Amino acid sequence: MHVTKPKIRLFVNEPFRAGALLALGSGQSHYLSHVMRCRAGDAVAVFNGSDGQWRAEVQDMGKKSVTLLLRDQMEKQKSSPDIWLAFAPIKNKTELVVEKATELGASALLTVFTRHAVVRSVNMDKLQAHAIEAAEQCERHDVPRIEQYKDLGALLSAWPQGRILLYADESGAGEDLKTMLPQLPKSSYAILIGPEGGFAAEEQHILRQAAFVRPFCMGPRILRADTAAVAALACVQAWLGDWQEKPHFEAAG
Repeated sequence: MHVTKPKIRLFVNEPFRAGALLALGSGQSHYLSHVMRCRAGDAVAVFNGSDGQWRAEVQDMGKKSVTLLLRDQMEKQKSSPDIWLAFAPIKNKTELVVEKATELGASALLTVFTRHAVVRSVNMDKLQAHAIEAAEQCERHDVPRIEQYKDLGALLSAWPQGRILLYADESGAGEDLKTMLPQLPKSSYAILIGPEGGFAAEEQHILRQAAFVRPFCMGPRILRADTAAVAALACVQAWLGDWQEKPHFEAAG
């Protein structure tokens, strides 16, 4: 018998086992009770980033809290590709980049405060909330890790061995992605996008000196930083084969 998937998905950061009760926080409880108008017995899909997707049932609808009963696993865990996005926070656009990068399957999002960045601080809790909401909407089974670095030097000093950093070089000195990507060794990858004002000269220098950095060019037009982040991530994901995967959600019809 075909069982329709629940239309509501929630990320719940708790271990899953059949029969367990999940007490939701105030935000998710309000969403289920007041926005979605759920009632006891309604089905909800839940995921926690490690145990796949499960079917849960609304067990108790309190005035300020909702409890879910875990029924069974609907899908085994499917992790996103191991591709990172590092970027300078963008005025009024940082949350958008987090949302779109999550939809495109980035496994980690690294914010770095560069010399010419307009934004000098970010609300990490708010960014995490945007990533969770995007993961819930796009059927991911995980939520990207989000980290913050005080400057480019701190990011490069902490860079893990064996991961290639693809650097969007606005000077045009890098290769085009179509030529460069097939020549790269098998590795883990990350993409670095600079701020609205571009990288400072000293930042460009240290990037070009790092052995793990590969500069690339993004074509003849000047792209906004948020556009560049989404475009570069989409190109690399397509090359890595992520776009060959078939969707695992049920199409409407």
